[in-house]
Amino acid sequence: MNLVLGVVVMLLSLVSIGGYSKEHSRPAVVNIGAAFTFGTINGKVAKIAMNAAVEDVNSDPSFLGGSKLVLSTHDSNYSGFLGIIGGLQYMETDTVAIIGPQVSGMAHILSHLANELHVPMLSFTALDPSLSSLQYPYFVQTAPNDLFQMTAIADMISYFGYREVVAIYTDDEQSRGTMIALGNKLAERRCKISYKAILSPEAFATDSEISNELVKVSLMESRVIIVHSYAVIGRKVFDLAHKLRMMEKGYVWIATAWLSTVLDSTPVSGEVAKSIQGVLTVSPHTPDSKRKKAFISRWNKLSNGWHHLLLKQLKLERCGRRTLNLGALSTFDGGSQLLRNILQTNMTGLTGRIAFDSDKSVIRPAFDILNVVGKGYKQIGYWSNYSGLSVVPPEILYTKAPNRSSSNQQLDHVVWPGQTTVKPRGWVFPYNGRNLRIGVPHRVSYKDFVSKNESTNEIRGYCIDVFVAAVNLLSYAVPYEFILYGDGHKNPSYTELVRMITSGVFDAVVGDIAIVTNRTKIVDFTQPYIESGLVVVAPVRKLNNSPWAFLRPFTPLMWAITAAFFLIIGVVVWILEHRINDEFRGPPKQQFVTILWFGFSTMFFAHRENTVSTLGRIVLILWLFVVLIITSSYTASLTSILTVQQLAPSIRGIDSLITSNDHIGFQVGSFAENYLTDELNIAKSRLIPLGSPEEYADALRRGRVAAVVDERPYVDVFLSKYCMAQVVGREFTKSGWGFAFPRDSPLAMDMSTALLTLSENGELQKIHKKWLNARACHRPSSDDSDQLQLKSFWGLFLICGIACFLALSIYFCLMVRKFKRYFPEESAPSSVQSSSRSVRIQRFLSFVDEKDEVSKNKLKRKRAETLPRGEVEDHRSPTGVQRTESGSYRERHYGSSYF
Repeated sequence: MNLVLGVVVMLLSLVSIGGYSKEHSRPAVVNIGAAFTFGTINGKVAKIAMNAAVEDVNSDPSFLGGSKLVLSTHDSNYSGFLGIIGGLQYMETDTVAIIGPQVSGMAHILSHLANELHVPMLSFTALDPSLSSLQYPYFVQTAPNDLFQMTAIADMISYFGYREVVAIYTDDEQSRGTMIALGNKLAERRCKISYKAILSPEAFATDSEISNELVKVSLMESRVIIVHSYAVIGRKVFDLAHKLRMMEKGYVWIATAWLSTVLDSTPVSGEVAKSIQGVLTVSPHTPDSKRKKAFISRWNKLSNGWHHLLLKQLKLERCGRRTLNLGALSTFDGGSQLLRNILQTNMTGLTGRIAFDSDKSVIRPAFDILNVVGKGYKQIGYWSNYSGLSVVPPEILYTKAPNRSSSNQQLDHVVWPGQTTVKPRGWVFPYNGRNLRIGVPHRVSYKDFVSKNESTNEIRGYCIDVFVAAVNLLSYAVPYEFILYGDGHKNPSYTELVRMITSGVFDAVVGDIAIVTNRTKIVDFTQPYIESGLVVVAPVRKLNNSPWAFLRPFTPLMWAITAAFFLIIGVVVWILEHRINDEFRGPPKQQFVTILWFGFSTMFFAHRENTVSTLGRIVLILWLFVVLIITSSYTASLTSILTVQQLAPSIRGIDSLITSNDHIGFQVGSFAENYLTDELNIAKSRLIPLGSPEEYADALRRGRVAAVVDERPYVDVFLSKYCMAQVVGREFTKSGWGFAFPRDSPLAMDMSTALLTLSENGELQKIHKKWLNARACHRPSSDDSDQLQLKSFWGLFLICGIACFLALSIYFCLMVRKFKRYFPEESAPSSVQSSSRSVRIQRFLSFVDEKDEVSKNKLKRKRAETLPRGEVEDHRSPTGVQRTESGSYRERHYGSSYF
């Protein structure tokens, strides 16, 4: 039905535009030709629609300004030659435009004549994308050409997640151009046509030929099949595919617009319906409107008994004969203007908006996506060049901003062949009577990863267990067999092993295969199942003894702070003990020596001076606790430094290794050799091949190599057995191990999903623990992180500092209070207040420096002088002075503390 609407709108737009300028008067008759094969569905439908359109135009004289529209038809009768003859007959007359031809082969030939004679040709069925090129300016495709249809199909393939398809098509010009367009659009989405089943053109294709091609298709890996042909061939393909049991579960069939044309135009029998169940197809989209509904109702009347009428009329036309006069061919003067008018069309008809872009393509092409169910179909979505796949009609999306993101692509549920709603996988293993040949490296070292059990010939190891666990998670069976690669005397070249996939020797490679750039160019890898990067392994040696090794436990800042606190503690204790303790008194030189001696002797708890003040004892107790912690930490660190093995300082990582001229070891078969020479430009003469952990250890111990460069998993196993080496520097490459498959293999994608599942459910870690759970030797690091930092002790120093500050503050307050008691301040004139203040400060300093006993004696004498003679105190004075029986005074001490 959509084809009918397209024809009607095309004719109406053509005749309403006309092709005549104001300088030319309108002719009484406007001749238009049409060349079709009227025995086909398209031809039959087009004839009815064109006759109805001509009748509508001529019924309104004002429509063409009094001119009459005359439509001449020519039946090419399935013959390209007759189609060309019909086109030439129109061009030798005063025909202003030709509707047709029906197929692209004739269109290519007649378009050259149209270019010369300036006769526009309009076709809604010759949709070869190449016909829209600049080579054919007078050929206009009034329906979306096959480029857009193939874009819609490619979007469907990508939406369902398929990567390879099989194309079945007839070997003619239109199909070849369409398949080229399909291949290009699939390639843009990283998909491809894996096999092309080419059939003979419509008149020559036989059931035997089609069956043979279908058998070949059934043996292919891909189960996604696209059928592009004429209706007669297409129906045969599905009928024979049904008989070959190829319309069952597991297959995906997509037919181009020919199938929707058949379903719209002819009744479908039960047998035909069975052969096309679950097929997806496309149909040009026409928005719903009142005009469309009215025309559908009218069409039911127009098409009543159309088979009989058409056959009768065609018979009469075939009987007519006419001589072709090539000399009558002439250029249509108004052809260029008519072509411009056609391309400038911008109107809304039965099929929606009709307009063309700069490439002569219909703007905003759109298709309905259909799913054959029962004897009809259901619509599962739309496709438009504006927003891709959607369940919303394109005319609604045109009012919004375009959005072709993958998350915005949607289709409804599909009923697939076999009456299932479960999306088919889209591929199977090729049916060739053998298992998948899985190449496995025949290692002679590090057999925990891959090895052969000599007694049972079983291939086992960490990599094998990961592969088997992943295969067991697939929703389908994978028949396979492991084949060892290598002579068993040395590790094989992994690059050559991977390359054998491209030559067809192996179908996949499983093992400790690093994913590196040169390998990804020829095969596809799965998701990495273990991290692997290159690291440097250096030997362990003892550091040379140094006469200053005893300074290494502390950082310079730690040494400075510790020494400063020894002095601070000496000064603080001296201040607190100076007035009451004779051991902290004497000449200035002696007192300075006492401060130094007392402070540093606390390091060994060997101080001989006693502390008598309470504040001094508190400060000293806290400091001795700090000293205990510091000396214990110092002793432990120094012991570790002098006894534990350290790395040789000459090797710090890959950078120092590159700048040196030392020999470097690498594992035979690893990609490390190529990386060191190609990427790091290290001379091959410096590289020493090593085959096993034992060779690693021997080469490092004897000094044959300064270091070994290898992948991290191997290094971890090596270090778990040999404690005479350690990783230095950082991991300077980031990579991983994966399983290799041929390019675009769908099995690689499914295996990646399975590996991710193993990682998420913890099974991958269990396999790693089973095979690679050995713990490496503990070694200290090679940097200065073993030195004791101030940040480890600043809390102790803070506590000790606060204690000193509080003790000095309390002591100062007591001294000020006692000074005021011993020397009360006397009033003085303002003129002498300043000098009196300085004198008082000097007196205070002298008071602090005096021995406590001397200060008290001065106070007693001063008070005795102020008492009247004969008056004695029989009670203890506040100062602690009492009178004796002889009449003298003595001082009584109740304690020497200031606190």
